[in-house]
Amino acid sequence: MLANLRQSSPLLVLGFILLWNSGFIGAEFGLDYAGVFSLLWWRYALLAVLLMLCLAVCGRLRWPGTRAVGLTSVVGLFSHGVWLSCVMISLELGIPAGIVALVVALQPMTVGALSGRVTGEPTSTTGWVGLVIGFTGVLIAVVSRARMDEAISPLLYLVPFGSVVAFTIASLLQRWIEVQRPADHVPVFQALFYQSLVTAVVAVLPALALEGMSTRWVPEFFALLGWLSIAVSLGAYALMWRLIERMDATRVASLFYLGPPVTMLMAWIALGDTLQTTDLVGLAVTAAGVVLVYQAGRLENRRRVRL
Repeated sequence: MLANLRQSSPLLVLGFILLWNSGFIGAEFGLDYAGVFSLLWWRYALLAVLLMLCLAVCGRLRWPGTRAVGLTSVVGLFSHGVWLSCVMISLELGIPAGIVALVVALQPMTVGALSGRVTGEPTSTTGWVGLVIGFTGVLIAVVSRARMDEAISPLLYLVPFGSVVAFTIASLLQRWIEVQRPADHVPVFQALFYQSLVTAVVAVLPALALEGMSTRWVPEFFALLGWLSIAVSLGAYALMWRLIERMDATRVASLFYLGPPVTMLMAWIALGDTLQTTDLVGLAVTAAGVVLVYQAGRLENRRRVRL
């Protein structure tokens, strides 16, 4: 079954979308029990310990080399630490979740713009059309819900842009490693171990200094921490790195467009939130854009093979 899963990109894509977007709901709940950096510390300390034990038992706890570990640690610091911190800090500051989701959804655009220069895999005209359509779907779903709060300083809206920059750097660097420096490739679960370790080490300082590691230890938090650590930080990220191994960064990044509408759909199912007609329209338009980006990527790959 695992072998079939590895061979099936559609299943990887579906699993990534569902697990990744469940993390937004989980993170918002998690902030009721711990501060941003304390939650980040517990989440990644737990994951680092679990991965260390699993890798040790399987005989796969190895040192891939200083350069390889350094590169994957930088990827992890940006994709786990900086990205998640900016999202959660934005929510704590009171920035509407719709605005945060809209800003974060700019990431596929930035990846598409830089992919050609960094990885040597430029985005085609058709791919750009798909990116624009996808972003239009996000606008439809989010703008109808978003509200600008005049009590919040406009400068604070720069915080979610940190997530865009961080994840753009991480995804392009990871794809650059796969394409340009395959010798520095680290297997997915080993990479996640080193990424979790560096994220936990960096998070512990602000968690202690700014929050005193304050945490409400209740059964709900244990369950939430397990889900965020294992299902999201392990499962979703493992699927994402696997997808980046297989396809260009722009196609993988386009999946992030599905974040806002899919999260709204999940909130409707799990939390009873009201589902608006614009949510479904936005999801349909976004899905059409993502499909177009994928088709453009496949056609470009076929063209390269023929050449």
